[in-house]
Amino acid sequence: MAAMVVIDAGHGGSNPGAVYGGRQEKDDTLALALAVGQILEQNGVEVYYTRTTDSYESPLERVQQGNAAGGDYFVSIHRNSSPYPNQYTGVESLVFNRYGEAARLAGNINVRLEQAGFENLGISERPDLVILNRSEMPAVLVEAGFINTDADNELLDARFQEVARAIAEGILATVWSA
Repeated sequence: MAAMVVIDAGHGGSNPGAVYGGRQEKDDTLALALAVGQILEQNGVEVYYTRTTDSYESPLERVQQGNAAGGDYFVSIHRNSSPYPNQYTGVESLVFNRYGEAARLAGNINVRLEQAGFENLGISERPDLVILNRSEMPAVLVEAGFINTDADNELLDARFQEVARAIAEGILATVWSA
């Protein structure tokens, strides 16, 4: 039986997420989510998208959609932000706790994003996040670089397909070895 991966593009609609110089997190996350999902589908993985357009539903509504769809993994795509522009750089994945399948998924994604050129900031526990604590499947929130760091934006723009492929390959490595 093929695995089903729920791909969640963070924010959307009236919620732009982090904004930097006219760039909105909701746009980057949707573009990445659709590109990652397409690669997964090309590799025989069933994909459920929480959104495919610029629309907003709360994190709870999105995780409930994923649970109702019967997903095997939940991957929420975001961009990080910091108090000051160009303060930090790199990718980070957030999980409910550092043990088990979600942490393995996060590690697989981070390693491949590092190979694509990002600094790997590691995995952080965030049990307070609805996306992570209400998911009935292993869930990871991927922070794909800092939206207010010029170098991270340049990397994402210049290597967009490579970054999407890195996230997808991290997911596939986890799904195929489950």
